[in-house]
Amino acid sequence: MKELRYRAAASGAVQCQMMDMANPGVVPMHKVNFDAKTEYDMIQNYKVLQDVFNKLKINKHIEVNKLVKGRPLDNLEFLQWLKRYCDSINGGLMNENYNPVERRTKGGKDRNLKGSQKSFKSLQTNNSLNSSSCNGMGSNKISVIKQGKSGGVAAGADSSVELQALTKEITELKLSVDLLEKERDFYFAKLRDIEILCQTPELENLPMAVGIKKILYAADEKESALEEAQAIVSQSINVEESGFSDDDD
Repeated sequence: MKELRYRAAASGAVQCQMMDMANPGVVPMHKVNFDAKTEYDMIQNYKVLQDVFNKLKINKHIEVNKLVKGRPLDNLEFLQWLKRYCDSINGGLMNENYNPVERRTKGGKDRNLKGSQKSFKSLQTNNSLNSSSCNGMGSNKISVIKQGKSGGVAAGADSSVELQALTKEITELKLSVDLLEKERDFYFAKLRDIEILCQTPELENLPMAVGIKKILYAADEKESALEEAQAIVSQSINVEESGFSDDDD
């Protein structure tokens, strides 16, 4: 379940919607893919987000290659930054008039509206050419209008259910972010204590302290420094053992 939340947070769609809420009308929501599952689709969402940043003159580079991997800490850091930005825009208050479901489908609605207008004009032309069947067409129009109203009520109910589901999802994401933030701070504090201990003058030159600092300061995230640290400690142990052997002789 947590992994699914991380992947949802990594898609870039949530971030686009947050920017749309903070800056209404700036994000081209019809370009955002809320069903993004592959890295390619996620990258397209981040391209939209980066364009929005550029448009708003936000000096923030999006590390797309890291975010699409779905690693919790990378996405947590970016979401925390985005939350601080949104809070700076709206003072931490949520816009009650903002309808996320409607904004998600706005692009599709605009296209459907244009298609409906064309169909309506075509229907008017056909009615003028077939005036002899006016009464029959009138009854059909009434039936269509009734069906449209009932369909509109059903669509409204579906939108309400989807809105509730989306609100619940956002709440769960916020809780996950808070828990991850506390967990990160907890382990960061421990690592900081270890670092301070290894930097004390009495210990900083000991092989064990050197090996630990080698791991703490490793810059390349793709390669572990554990083997190198183990080699330093093992070498010191071998030296000590050989020293003891010489004394015994």
